[in-house]
Amino acid sequence: MKPRILIVDDEKNIRRTLSMILKSAGYTTREASSGEEALTMIDEAPSDAVLLDIGLPGMSGMELLRVLRSDHGNAGVIMISGQATVAAAVEATRLGAIDFLEKPLSKDRVLIAVRNALQISSLGATVGRLQKSESQRHLMIGESRAMEKLRAQVKRIGPTGATVLITGESGSGKELVARMLHEFSSVASGPFVKVNCAAIPEELIETELFGCVKGAYTGADRSRDGKFLLADGGTIFLDEIGDMSLRVQAKVLRALQEKEIERVGDSATLKVKVRVLAATNKDLMDEVAAQRFREDLYYRLNVVPLSVPPLRERRCEISLLSNHFLQLYAGENDLPPKSLSQEAQKLLEERRWRGNIRELRNVIERLAILSPGEKITAEDVHLLAPEGGAHARASGRRPSTGSAGPDLEEIREMGGLVQARREYEKHCIEVCLDKTGGNVSQAAQWLGIERSNLHKKIQSYGLDKKTQRPGESTPGEDENYEKV
Repeated sequence: MKPRILIVDDEKNIRRTLSMILKSAGYTTREASSGEEALTMIDEAPSDAVLLDIGLPGMSGMELLRVLRSDHGNAGVIMISGQATVAAAVEATRLGAIDFLEKPLSKDRVLIAVRNALQISSLGATVGRLQKSESQRHLMIGESRAMEKLRAQVKRIGPTGATVLITGESGSGKELVARMLHEFSSVASGPFVKVNCAAIPEELIETELFGCVKGAYTGADRSRDGKFLLADGGTIFLDEIGDMSLRVQAKVLRALQEKEIERVGDSATLKVKVRVLAATNKDLMDEVAAQRFREDLYYRLNVVPLSVPPLRERRCEISLLSNHFLQLYAGENDLPPKSLSQEAQKLLEERRWRGNIRELRNVIERLAILSPGEKITAEDVHLLAPEGGAHARASGRRPSTGSAGPDLEEIREMGGLVQARREYEKHCIEVCLDKTGGNVSQAAQWLGIERSNLHKKIQSYGLDKKTQRPGESTPGEDENYEKV
């Protein structure tokens, strides 16, 4: 589709000249002689860029620019003036104009300005879509009494600036709570910086949090800012703070108490203004008793405690969450819209969900991508997202409804990760072959792999007997496995 350019000027000859220049360059143009007429046109159909004269009758060009930036932010606006002044150019730029052209107009200058405006407009639209997608990923979905109470607490605590300790099981949504607290805070326009304290090696976490100066240690070839400095004027979220070493805990305590930090290798102190949120899936009082967590830091963090309930305590929300994630992943992966059958939804609601919302998201994403039909069935759930897996198969049992995965001892008994993975893969293939009556082509489609690849795996796992032999094929199924 050709880019659409709106030309707004009270002089007919200028509108006609600009229209000829732009049409010859491959653009579609529309013309308006006043600001009021331009607004009507834009309301009827948006424009990708606007060439706007400052000296319009009635609504001035500057007034129209303010409206466009407020209500039609993606359109790139280029201001035009026959009596250009530095003050006018500065004001137009402050209000959001991308360029400022002085009459008489140069063809090359007009085309360059329009091309730049379209590029900036396109980038703005892309950023808007990404921000919308990102905000959808961080919504706190839920209608249970527990979630309504949690949302009300967040809205009340967010604007206070108090330090908050968020507790809850892994995957229950502690980061979503932290983001919502930031959005309701007085520093919502500032950065939100997350630090996963469990994912950073102990020898690096101090540098990660507080930064370092050049030469502070081997490999420090430049100075760098840490997360506290990056979060200055905003919020820092210390996730899994219960896994932080005692040495680093002491420095975090100082940062909270004194509002200042020291970069590694530097003796100078730096003031920081940061809202601190922390989260953990551990009982920090138990960690204090075991002398793995500083008691003074615990009380400094636990100014306002918030607890996030696990998914199994709000099963009424599984359907709502599942459908939200289905729409989200369909949009992100350009997939056709899908829905869950009642039987599939019932299966999901009966699970234990030890991994909470994170586990549910992963299961729904897998079903959204791999299920072949528009309606996700109970059979899809059994085949593509079975609860349990390798450990059940290794012990000769089918995955039970209450099992979420092998524990450490079972993995050891199976011989480690490689063998556990083989057992689980074998189990998935066997289930698919059982359900498809041994039809390899259908099984490969269910599994999302090439038919030739599945043949090799069938032979490797000794599952030849699970496949149909020549002459035993179901009507219409002519691509069953032949043992070679």
